[in-house]
Amino acid sequence: MTAEEVQALLEEMASTAVTGADIEWRQTWTDMAGDLLDDGTVFDSAYAVLPYLVEAAAELPPEQSVDFWVDAGIIVTAEDRPPVPADLQAGFGAALRLAEQAAVRSFLTANAPAKVCFQLALGCVAFAGHHIGAALWDLEPGESYLQLVCPGCEYDTEIEEFFVDPVHPPFAAPELPDPDRTREGRHPWGEVADALREETLGQEWAPFLRVARDVAAAGVPVETPGPAVLCLVAGMVAAKGTPHWVGAERARQLTLLTGDFRCWNCEQTWTIADGLVESPDGTHPLSRPPRTSTAVERPGEEASGAATGATAVLRQEGNVLLATDGTPWGRTRVFSASAFSDSAPVSSNGVDALTVVSLPGGKTLMAGACAGVGDKGVVCLWDAADGRLVLGPLSGHPDRVRALTTLPLADGRVLLASGGDSGTIALWDAVTGQPVREPVANWLGEVTGMCTASLADGRTLLVTATSRGAVRLRDPATGEPVGRLNPSGRPIRSIAAVPVLLPGGHTLIAAADTQCGVHMWDPAVDDPWDPGVAVQLKDRALSDAGHRVAAVAAVPTPDAALLATGDDRGVVMLWDVAAGIPVGEGLAPATGTAGVPVMAATTLHDGRTVLVVGSKRGRGLRVWDPASGAVRQISLEVAVTCLAAVGSEVIVGHDHGVLGLPLTRQ
Repeated sequence: MTAEEVQALLEEMASTAVTGADIEWRQTWTDMAGDLLDDGTVFDSAYAVLPYLVEAAAELPPEQSVDFWVDAGIIVTAEDRPPVPADLQAGFGAALRLAEQAAVRSFLTANAPAKVCFQLALGCVAFAGHHIGAALWDLEPGESYLQLVCPGCEYDTEIEEFFVDPVHPPFAAPELPDPDRTREGRHPWGEVADALREETLGQEWAPFLRVARDVAAAGVPVETPGPAVLCLVAGMVAAKGTPHWVGAERARQLTLLTGDFRCWNCEQTWTIADGLVESPDGTHPLSRPPRTSTAVERPGEEASGAATGATAVLRQEGNVLLATDGTPWGRTRVFSASAFSDSAPVSSNGVDALTVVSLPGGKTLMAGACAGVGDKGVVCLWDAADGRLVLGPLSGHPDRVRALTTLPLADGRVLLASGGDSGTIALWDAVTGQPVREPVANWLGEVTGMCTASLADGRTLLVTATSRGAVRLRDPATGEPVGRLNPSGRPIRSIAAVPVLLPGGHTLIAAADTQCGVHMWDPAVDDPWDPGVAVQLKDRALSDAGHRVAAVAAVPTPDAALLATGDDRGVVMLWDVAAGIPVGEGLAPATGTAGVPVMAATTLHDGRTVLVVGSKRGRGLRVWDPASGAVRQISLEVAVTCLAAVGSEVIVGHDHGVLGLPLTRQ
């Protein structure tokens, strides 16, 4: 975007304002908007350019500027909007006030389709400075389901078949602050209050419309609860959305957003408006129900839960695990807390990644990473047997580490790879702790996952996945890419290497994308479109189970590894990757471990394979024995961030450090 392009657009808009003729400015603006906002990221140039464009747009005929105010509302509520530079704050603030006035005028004049009217109404709210305007970015009215983020624990909650048109409201209208604050000075919302007629929503919804008028008359103060502002948005759609019967129907659907939801992870109740936006201001849970557990340890059964379908409950109290009857199960093991203390505020950030490091000679280490001073990455390695710090803190990672993996090479060396939130990839010697490659950032996006691919020709490759969908095969000696996977380019949430029964210890790569799809790739083929020996999971099996996959993990068995897929409901399915079909009944959902899944599998000393399942920021784990169906629940005093497993112990990264939990009674 150049100064000449900006000037040309301003001239086109000025011409339209004078003549009323709709010339080429719309397409010019559409092209320029891409230079101001890209995939949720607002560029600093927007703060310098928008005030001039807002001033020009305010002079346009109101019915011709609707789309501009919708686009501008999206820009000012984008999720990756950096702070306004100090020298531009005054001008940008004045532009928002002018934009609010002009956008409200467009609302009062134009008869827009109901969906556009909704976006315009939220744009007006965004310019007024209320945080609920950020729903512009996340909400797509008309979809049958609603996705919410719990303000308490940040887990996703999906409400299926949400947007319906009930005859009667299922809940009472929200309340306004007491005393209600009215915005000082002139504001453009008085005419909006007058436009909200009694009949626009129907008699049953009249209390919600009264709330909407009160909010508009007050000028949308920033202290107004989100549900009350959504009443206003719904009323605006009912009054001005076209055709009018569509506007009323859509408005009643939107009014449902003023209700409540209960988070199935932390079990707290919030207003739906709180869950629509990231980090809403001033939110508080509507209730704090006591922590309860429906699982019981059945009399006469072994605490290991060996009987089919048996459920046992363990709870952490300090440094011990207690069974339901209060008898000790075993001691928890705290990994050296001093490892992070001098360089990383673990208590506020938590541990972001864990991986098992198997060294020649049979020694096993555990590597963990968290954010250090200035949000730089810090890596530590502990002895997995006693939790003693062996190496670290290893500093020098310029960004927060999001993923770790181990690379055992054919020459006997073992490397540790780390990936950061700016795309940084670093390689360390796992024995000495010395960097093999200096951390270097790249443009492919934050690293969301790493694993190791072993090929039949004896090569070992590092596999990295990013939030922009770049999955690369890398030379472990240099970290440089030597191949790529994921030709679809979908952003990746989780990735895992799955050994298969092929000569030379061949592995396949499984990945879950942000659209809840699963991919299987063969890293041995050069063409990313060539499936090689990879078989995709059966879509029918996924859809029949309603399984929207969010995480993948390899599960070892005596013959070959299975693939575990987990979703945000807490459901886990096992798959035979050679055939792409599910194995067994799977793990049913459970309240308390639903949310963004974390999983780790291990083989116990008695030969049984178990899968440990939890959710990020949750305080509970489930230990599942797929062969018997037994499930053991573990209630923790810490919030889980990541998992790993070694033998009969699960290693838990949490919001205060790292601890080990015994999976069998000691």
